[in-house]
Amino acid sequence: MIPITRPCLEDEEAEAARRVILSGWITQGPEVAAFEQEFAGCVGAPFACAVSNCTAALHLALLVAGVVPGDEVVTVSHSFIATANSIRYCGATPVFVDVCPQTFNIDVDQVEAAITDSTRAILCVHQMGMPCDLARLAAIAEKYSIPLIEDAACAAGSEILWNGVWEKIGKPHGDVACFSFHPRKIISTGDGGMITTRHKSWDAKFRLWRQHGMSISDSARHSSGRVIFEAYPELGFNYRMTDIQAAVGRQQLKRLDGIVARRRELAGLYQRLLRDIPGLTLPFEPAWARSNWQSYCIGLPTECIQQEIMQALLERGIATRRGIMCSHREPAYRIQPWRSSGSLLHSEQAQDRGLLLPLFPHLTEEELAHIVSSLRQVVTCEWVA
Repeated sequence: MIPITRPCLEDEEAEAARRVILSGWITQGPEVAAFEQEFAGCVGAPFACAVSNCTAALHLALLVAGVVPGDEVVTVSHSFIATANSIRYCGATPVFVDVCPQTFNIDVDQVEAAITDSTRAILCVHQMGMPCDLARLAAIAEKYSIPLIEDAACAAGSEILWNGVWEKIGKPHGDVACFSFHPRKIISTGDGGMITTRHKSWDAKFRLWRQHGMSISDSARHSSGRVIFEAYPELGFNYRMTDIQAAVGRQQLKRLDGIVARRRELAGLYQRLLRDIPGLTLPFEPAWARSNWQSYCIGLPTECIQQEIMQALLERGIATRRGIMCSHREPAYRIQPWRSSGSLLHSEQAQDRGLLLPLFPHLTEEELAHIVSSLRQVVTCEWVA
């Protein structure tokens, strides 16, 4: 079976975890601090704060932006449900904007129409690692004096051409960028997240809130030569990353450039081998973007039934996934409040017609050729059911 993905975890990651386990300090501590510093340096961010997962990162980002009950946040429905859920955690209402069918990212042309007096933030998603048009989004956010938060869960290692220079997603180009280290992502710590920001005061809030609002960190308390009692001046959360995860993340970060290079190579091979299949829509990368190709999503011909194609490929030993979900279609959002600023047709079509193909660094060219050959057969009906 060719899986949809496989994390790049090797002996070095196992040894890093072992080292921390035997050190006696396994929760948020020196490894987390080192991981934060190295991640910030990697993406070019002034500040980076590690948390338990990307959903926690999004929640804290919205809170620090001042999102409260009664507010609205402009975002997309076409994303993993955590994007919309993080808005609801704040008691705010997600306002869904449709996506561009070429990139699966928020349609910037529709963003301003979604902004009202209740809008507190714009939450864009770099879907499947493809960068959003941050230059235009940042200009809109500045025009209306509202924060721009990047859901960069899938975008570690992706780049954008910014003022003529290639810069990594996470610098950040908005106010905050939130990353995921789930096993489906480019680099993994098992689970975990990172928040990068250009605001020193916001970073301080993240660090306070991620640890129950504790006024003094564990590391500061333990390193002090005097007895110190901590206080809890604000309501906080248990959103900490462990040192075990951070040690693994530090090793993963060393692999990031190589992982992205290999994924881009495989995506290019897919593009060349799939382009002559009738009716198939291939992903589009704008000239100002360099995707890490966290996922490779094609659009099926209109006559194909998504589930049948997936089943036929599964029977040939190939795992796939359907197009990215739309939160507004999920049962939870029959009850949860939301609104849209217009049609979500392209979002729904992307879910219904999209098909994610296997893509990971250890995928061989022979396996990729088998995937393409099998897809060609089932899409063009050159097979007997």
